Amino acid sequence: MQIRKLTLMSITSAALAAYLSVTPARADDVKAGDLVISQAWSRATPKGAKTGGGYLNIENKGSAPDRLIGGSADFAGSVQVHEMSMEGSVMKMRSVEKGLTIEPGKTVKLAPGGYHLMMMDLKAPLKQGEKVPVTLEFERAGKVTVSLDVLGAGAKGP
Repeated sequence: MQIRKLTLMSITSAALAAYLSVTPARADDVKAGDLVISQAWSRATPKGAKTGGGYLNIENKGSAPDRLIGGSADFAGSVQVHEMSMEGSVMKMRSVEKGLTIEPGKTVKLAPGGYHLMMMDLKAPLKQGEKVPVTLEFERAGKVTVSLDVLGAGAKGP
């Protein structure tokens, strides 16, 4: 009886260890091919706002580069990849026309003040506490749906 109990405990421990080794570090991480997308979020928008920003991290665990080329969302007319930069004392924002490259072994952070998703022609305000689905389009990984956690209007990140 004692051996049977020890064997059952060993099997249970091994199964738990195997499960934990293949489970992502965070429940909201999304794996797409060699890419891992994490910490996807947005800010709440005021009533009547026509644009919103989306932010996330994209890690490339593969040996070939991939490129984020755009996206879509039911709550927006379009989703584009944009970059904000300072030129002298002037902040400029522009669409990244050829997409954003994610090099092998690197992580690209889309964050306020830099690269980000620009969600255009919002159909309704983004409300704090919501989770809104956005489909990202990658050159190699294809279309990947992630949920953006909508934080407060002045949030700096998750």
